[in-house]
Amino acid sequence: MEVIDIFPLLSGIIALFSALLLALYVRKKPAGTEKMKEISNYIYRGALTFLNEEYKIISIFVVVVFVLLLVLSRFTDLPWQTSIAFLVGALFSALAGNIGMRIATTANARAAEASKKGLQSGLNIAFSSGAVMGLSVVGLGIVGLSIFYLIYGVDSASILFGFGFGASSIALFARVGGGIYTKSADVGADLVGKVEAGIPEDDPRNPAVIADNVGDNVGDVAGMGADLFESYVDSIISGMSLGIILSFSYGHIYPLLVAALGILSSIAAMIFVRAKNPYTALRNGLFGSAIIFAVLSALLTYLLLKDMNPYYAILAGLVDGVIIGLSTEYFTSHQRKPARTIAEASQTGPATNILEGMSVGMLSTLIPIISTAVAMVIAYEFANFYGVALAAIGMLSTLGMSLATDCYGPVADNAAGISEMANLGEEIRRRTEELDAVGNTTAAMGKGFAIGSAAITALALIFTFVSKVNQLNLKADIALTNPYLVAGLFIGAMLPFIFSALTLGAVGRTAEKMVNEVRRQFRELKILEGKGKPDYESCIRIATRGALREMVLPSLLAVIVPIIVGIWRIEALIGVLAGATATGFLLAIFLANAGGAWDNAKKYIEEGHLGGKGSDAHKAAVIGDTVGDPCKDTAGPSLNILIKLMSIVSLVFLPLFASLHL
Repeated sequence: MEVIDIFPLLSGIIALFSALLLALYVRKKPAGTEKMKEISNYIYRGALTFLNEEYKIISIFVVVVFVLLLVLSRFTDLPWQTSIAFLVGALFSALAGNIGMRIATTANARAAEASKKGLQSGLNIAFSSGAVMGLSVVGLGIVGLSIFYLIYGVDSASILFGFGFGASSIALFARVGGGIYTKSADVGADLVGKVEAGIPEDDPRNPAVIADNVGDNVGDVAGMGADLFESYVDSIISGMSLGIILSFSYGHIYPLLVAALGILSSIAAMIFVRAKNPYTALRNGLFGSAIIFAVLSALLTYLLLKDMNPYYAILAGLVDGVIIGLSTEYFTSHQRKPARTIAEASQTGPATNILEGMSVGMLSTLIPIISTAVAMVIAYEFANFYGVALAAIGMLSTLGMSLATDCYGPVADNAAGISEMANLGEEIRRRTEELDAVGNTTAAMGKGFAIGSAAITALALIFTFVSKVNQLNLKADIALTNPYLVAGLFIGAMLPFIFSALTLGAVGRTAEKMVNEVRRQFRELKILEGKGKPDYESCIRIATRGALREMVLPSLLAVIVPIIVGIWRIEALIGVLAGATATGFLLAIFLANAGGAWDNAKKYIEEGHLGGKGSDAHKAAVIGDTVGDPCKDTAGPSLNILIKLMSIVSLVFLPLFASLHL
C-alpha cells in the first residue's frame, strides 16, 4: 500500500476532526437570554422530531432495497458487496445531514447573542456552524469511498455504485420531505401573518413561526447536506469507474486524490472569511479555496500523471461552478436589476409580479446552460468521458467551503428570527437581518451551484452507464433514428414536470392546512388581542405529517421508472436518462432562480423602496414570494437528486438488465 492510497482517507479524517473542533467552538459560546434559549430549544426539538420520524420511513425503504440487492446478487453478476455499500452510503448520508442540522439548531441563538458584539462575531458563529456541515459532508464522503477502495482496490468501482445509490436515496427523501415541511410552514406563516394580519415576519404571535424556523433547518441544512453529499460521492465514483474502463493512468485513484486536495483547500481558505462586509468575507473564502485548489491540483497532476489534460478538465468544471454561482447571484440578488424589476412590477399587483418573476427565471437558464455545455465539451476534448467526470469533481472540489457558506444562511435566518421573537432591540435585529440578507444571496448561489453540479454529475453518470453497456457487449443502438431511444427521451423529459407537480402540489395541500390552523388560532385563541398564547406544536405536527405523507410517491418515482424502462429496453433507458437530465437541469434553474428573485424582490421593498412594508406593492411581493418559496426550496432542489438518482439506479441494476437482454 502506497502513501497516495491512504492520503484521501487521511484528508477525510482531518475534515471530520476539524468539524469536531468547530462544533465545540460553537457550543462553548453563550446562547443568550432564557427567552432565546427557549425559542432555540423549540426549533431544535421540532427539527429533531421531524428527522426522527423521517428516518423511520426511510429505514423501511433502505431495508427493502438492501434485501433486494442481496437477492439480485444471487441471480445476476451484481457483487454482493454492493448491498453493504448501499447500506453504508445511506447511513453516511443520513449522518451528514443529522450532524449539520444539530449544530445549526444549536448555533442560531448563539449567532444572535454574538451579534451584540458586532457583525463579525455573529458571522463567525454562523459560518463555523455551516463549516461543520460542509466538512462533515466531504469528510464522511471521502472516508466511506476510501475504505471501500482500500479493501477492494480497482474492483471497488462497481461496488461503490451501491454507495452512491444509498446516498442518493437518503438525499431524495431528505430534500423532498424537508422541502415540503419548510415551505408549507413558510407559506402558512406569510399568508396569514404578513398579508392578512399585517404582523412582522418573525412575530412570536404567529403560531407557524417556529415551524417556519424548523423548516429552514430540515430543508436547507439537512436536505442540502444530503443533496450535495450525493453529488460529491457520485462524481468521484463515476470518475473512478470511467478511469478504469477507459484505462487512464492512475484513473482509479486520481479522482480521490483530487477530492482530498479540495478538502485541504477548503480548510486552508477558512482563514480568509474575515471582512467588514459579511458578503465580502464569504466571497473571500469561496474564491480563496478555489485558487488554492487550482494550484494544488495542477501540482498533483504534473507530478503524478505527467499529463496536464485531466487537469484542464478539472479546471473547466471549477470555472463552470464559479460562473453558475455568479449568474445566480445576478438574477436573484436584490441589489441587481432582475429582482428590482420584479419589485417594480409589484406596484400593479400580484399577477404582474408573478409574470415578471417567471420571465426572470426563464431568462436565467441561459448562462448556466451555455457554461455547462462549454465545460462539458472542453472536458471531453481533453480527457474523453473521463474528463466530464473530472469536471464534476472539479466543480465539487471545494464543497467544504461552498456548503459552509450555504448552510450559514439558515443559521443567520434563525438568528434574525430569534432576535425579533426575544425582543433584542433594533440594533441587534438590524445586524442579524444584514447577516440574513447575505445568507439569502449565498443560499441562492448555493442552489445554483448544487443544480450545476447535479447536471454535470448526471452527465458523467450517463456516460459511465453507456460505457458499462458497451463493456458488457449489450446491443444498444443509441442513434436518434432509433424509436425506442426517442420514446425514452420523451418519457425522461416528462418526468421532471410530473415530479415537480407532485412536490408543488404537496406543499400547496400542506400549506392549506397550515393556513387554516393559523387562522383558527387567531380567531379562537384571540392571540392578536393579547388574550391567548400561540400553539406552536400543532403547526409543527401539521408540517411534519404532511411532509412525511407526501414525500413517498415522488421519491419512489425516481427509483421505479428507470428499473421498469431498463427491463423493457436499454436504448429507451438511455433516452430516459438524457431527457430527464436536459429538462431537469433547465426546470431546476428556472424554479430556483425565479423563487430566489421573488424572495429578494420582496426584501428590496421591505428595505423601504416602492412604499415599503405594508404597502400594496409589498403585499403583492409577499404573494409572489409565497409562490416562489416551494419553487426554490422544494421542487427545484429536489430535481437535482432526481436526475442523479435515476442514473445511479440504472448503474446499480445494470447486471439485472444485462441478464435479460444478453
